[in-house]
Amino acid sequence: MKKDLLGAPNRRGFLGLMAGSAALAAATTPGQAARVKTNAKIVILGAGAAGTALANRLANRLDGASITIIDGRKDHYYQPGFTLIAAGLKKQSYSVTKTADWLGSGIDLIAEYAAEIDPTAKTLTTASGKKVSYDYLVLCPGITLEWDKIEGFEMDRVGKDGVAAVYAGPEQAAKSYQALSKFTEEGGQGLFTRPATGMKCAGAPLKYTFLTDDIARTKGNRGKIEMTYAAHSKSLFGVPIVHEKVRMLFGQRDINVVHNHVMKAIDHGKKLATFSTPEGDVELPYDFTNVIPPQRAPDVIMNSDLPWADKWVGQGWVEVDKHSLRHNRYPNIYALGDVAGVPKGKTAASAKWMVPVVEDQLVAQLQGKEGTAFYNGYTSCPLITRVGRAMLVEFDYNNNLTPSFPGIIAPLEELWMSWLIKEIGLKPTYYAMLRGKA
Repeated sequence: MKKDLLGAPNRRGFLGLMAGSAALAAATTPGQAARVKTNAKIVILGAGAAGTALANRLANRLDGASITIIDGRKDHYYQPGFTLIAAGLKKQSYSVTKTADWLGSGIDLIAEYAAEIDPTAKTLTTASGKKVSYDYLVLCPGITLEWDKIEGFEMDRVGKDGVAAVYAGPEQAAKSYQALSKFTEEGGQGLFTRPATGMKCAGAPLKYTFLTDDIARTKGNRGKIEMTYAAHSKSLFGVPIVHEKVRMLFGQRDINVVHNHVMKAIDHGKKLATFSTPEGDVELPYDFTNVIPPQRAPDVIMNSDLPWADKWVGQGWVEVDKHSLRHNRYPNIYALGDVAGVPKGKTAASAKWMVPVVEDQLVAQLQGKEGTAFYNGYTSCPLITRVGRAMLVEFDYNNNLTPSFPGIIAPLEELWMSWLIKEIGLKPTYYAMLRGKA
């Protein structure tokens, strides 16, 4: 069996799109494979980046299939834009479109959330009690943010009292900028965190820390500010060489680091955050803080037989083969995107590379064949280090840096070109991906 691990030429095409125009992105289509006749019932749980892209690709690839996508959220969020909104670089509307607008013909949308999955009976039950049967199920419902696990946190404080919550959504991201703007004018203690669980875009907490520093410097107020990044472990980033680069940049920019600190509580009135550490609880004061809660799979996954039993305990990531993304115990079930129980991922770029793998594996299974596309853990993070500069960090399961443009874009250099990919090129390519065209 030949393994196609989605190599450099494909990545160059993807990132070349990001650096190109929206028109180019919209015009790009995946290879035109012959349509496959089938009457299979395929249900996709989740209409985020992964689910929408896969639904559109399968609708183009299959002739006669029943394709149903289930998601109760009416708005589709372009989540890579949240950090830009929270830094005042984009408006709230930048990240918001309608879920239904991205779904092509031949796709049925059930605008409800799922309540139960029975993998033995091959049924899914929605919140209203509607039972949906399937032959094949693809799980991509995203992530649940456990705000209640931060004791004392109140969402209505975001934007006030020095509280940011960039991950909460576009509205809260816009409010977060209000708090950031006031802080970078008045000064004080900035406190930045991340949870100990798996999380969406693990580079985002670092980006927001760097952006806060840069905005304060641009205003001429950096001398009025102290900044502390509370790392959940001994590392600042999961790839060792990137960790070292971030550590160096934090040192150059007078950003203090405390390790093995995980936020567990916040006192809005006293402006104190409590952290779990190996030595016991520690309180740290703040005038501005970005609260990021623990993250896990949605309840419908947690309450099923589908997560790993011996990995990521309590987080609920779906038990799949890390290369085929096929469930280890239920061969008619796949998972991709944030909920997939694989060592890397949980970014839009990861979803981009997972989608064609699941398409290939599922279509091959329909034909009684074995798939030839496999996921190698490719993850990309345009790590913003200041307004107008970023590092285009790309890596795989083995923490190898996998640059798409060797000799042109150095992954550990702060470059304007990498910033353009994040600020201008990524969104049209993301939308082309949703349409199944990238």
